[in-house]
Amino acid sequence: MLNAPLRSVDLVIFDCDGVLIDSEPVSARTLAQTLTEAGLAMDPLNVQREFTGMTEKEMLADLKRRGIEDEAAFMANWREALYEGFRQELREIEGIGRLVRGLDAHKCVASNSTLDRLENSLGILDLWDAFAPHVFSAEMVARPKPAPDLAEHCLKTFSVAPDRAVFIDDSTQGVNSAKAAGIFAIGFIGESEARVDQRGALLAAGADAVVTGVAELERLLAASMATVG
Repeated sequence: MLNAPLRSVDLVIFDCDGVLIDSEPVSARTLAQTLTEAGLAMDPLNVQREFTGMTEKEMLADLKRRGIEDEAAFMANWREALYEGFRQELREIEGIGRLVRGLDAHKCVASNSTLDRLENSLGILDLWDAFAPHVFSAEMVARPKPAPDLAEHCLKTFSVAPDRAVFIDDSTQGVNSAKAAGIFAIGFIGESEARVDQRGALLAAGADAVVTGVAELERLLAASMATVG
């Protein structure tokens, strides 16, 4: 679904979780387990629907309201389970590596995840080398998505104008960030998407296009690469 014209592209900005790597099922399962052990039972599906796209700070603020008191111990326990889960199970989104390596444009990662989490997720896969050193965390700017700071950091790094970039994200926070920076926003629906009517949510957030899977994304980007700017 395309709601606005897509111009020739000089920079492709990728969110990480759910766009490059199929991390969200692992994250949701280990977070649900850690929450249950801490006395706050939640199932993985509800965890995925409620917390996907949040920064750790935002998630902890929410969990504190729900009764989690020792935040440091909770996060240490979750990270241990999460990173072990990544080492055992993490994989790329099907087909994304081929797409990324075939792009005839600048590319980077813009994630609300911490640098530590990025290094222990994307960093354990070969796909990291397709982006390094241009793997950017919200820790590197003043404000995370949905603020435009991270998107603007990407533009500045490559000296690219907003109308010559696209931002691919599976969350409304990422779409909001892209639009606030004046960038064409592509909402991505991945194979492990669990949120209810995420297509509608992405469109309501202002996504210029919504694609389901890498094949649709590849066709959309190929059309823009063939456009004379």
